Amino acid sequence: MEVFAEYLAEIENPDHRARTEEVLAWVNETFPNLKPEIKWNTPMFTNNGTFIIGFSIAKQHMSVSPEAAGIERFEAELKDAGYSHTKGIFRITWAKPVDFSLLTKIIEFNIQDKANYTSFWRV
Repeated sequence: MEVFAEYLAEIENPDHRARTEEVLAWVNETFPNLKPEIKWNTPMFTNNGTFIIGFSIAKQHMSVSPEAAGIERFEAELKDAGYSHTKGIFRITWAKPVDFSLLTKIIEFNIQDKANYTSFWRV
């Protein structure tokens, strides 16, 4: 997780830093085949050179980006979890727990759906 050390160190709120570190470490441990990277000052995980999931923080929430296909596929479950979303991200407010079961499904979907991709983003 050294790749994320500088990013994490820049998060001023210690609770937000701890939550972000927890989520990144969980992804790293749960999906050891994914490569942790920083691109565009954003922590993300890739598989065979293609984007799988990314994270960023804001004052009120952590943003999770599974690309539009991930949002569309899990839109109802995101709503059920109480996460607001846009076309490309969903938001986990700092006060809400992380639904790791849903996060697992989203990551597994992206890994399978993008198994034969050669580009970084979906086209």
